[in-house]
Amino acid sequence: MVPDGTAGQVTTGQRLCRLEDIPNGAARGFRSSPARDGIIFVVRRSDQVFAYRDECPHEGSPLAWCRDEYLSPDGERIVCSGHGAEFEIASGLCLRGPCVGQYLVRVPVRVDSNGDVVLVT
Repeated sequence: MVPDGTAGQVTTGQRLCRLEDIPNGAARGFRSSPARDGIIFVVRRSDQVFAYRDECPHEGSPLAWCRDEYLSPDGERIVCSGHGAEFEIASGLCLRGPCVGQYLVRVPVRVDSNGDVVLVT
């Protein structure tokens, strides 16, 4: 497990964290293999998780303004700190901002039978 900002990398099929390590309605960033996705983040909604590359489709800039700060204050949208673009959590679709109609790049993850969030091949 490698949270964003620490040494090491996460590879496909590897455990990112326990589901309970991400508070319901929050997000958490992770560093993955550079050949795969770079920085990714996972948003938790109850028992569901949604993961994306930490890259705004507008200019390719990181979304979070500081570690793990990917969501709007009410937790209802993913927000780009650079441009204010707002994205649906479940789909990654931009609803507001300079990239309306574009999508965040989804990263396949799942919660396994042990309650671990893992990257899917």
